[in-house]
Amino acid sequence: MLKPGEQAPGFNLPDADMKLVGLDQFRGTKNLVLYFYPKDDTPGCTTEAIEFTDRIDEFQRHDTVVVGVSRDACASHAAFRDKHGLAVQLLADVDGEASETYGVWQERERNGVTKPGIVRSTFVIDKAGVVRHALYGVTAKGHAQQVLELVRALDGD
Repeated sequence: MLKPGEQAPGFNLPDADMKLVGLDQFRGTKNLVLYFYPKDDTPGCTTEAIEFTDRIDEFQRHDTVVVGVSRDACASHAAFRDKHGLAVQLLADVDGEASETYGVWQERERNGVTKPGIVRSTFVIDKAGVVRHALYGVTAKGHAQQVLELVRALDGD
């Protein structure tokens, strides 16, 4: 699992429109909120994405881009984005490489069955590519506001 102060691992993943997005394109210009979620269009994931979308202008005022990542395919992301009018960019980690690298692919128990899956997690990465906050096992509702407060605090450093 990643810890604050570590360099964020690089990634290059396609978004809902199959355009590659990588960590390097934000370095030196934008902070990045990189949040991992289990599955498109499920109740918790929808709540989280809508709450980030509702605050997108505030994140942008703090030079911050919000990007969601799951193992769903690009077409699923596009349908999810369009259905809910999402303003966050959604990246497809179909092979799970980024999920593994960020330590969010973990054994989870659900209904008495243990199997691997994405643990809802968020990383606040500064303009230098350093992890400032690594939040594992977060709750979807209210999380976007919590992350916004962390991003606001970056300006005060």
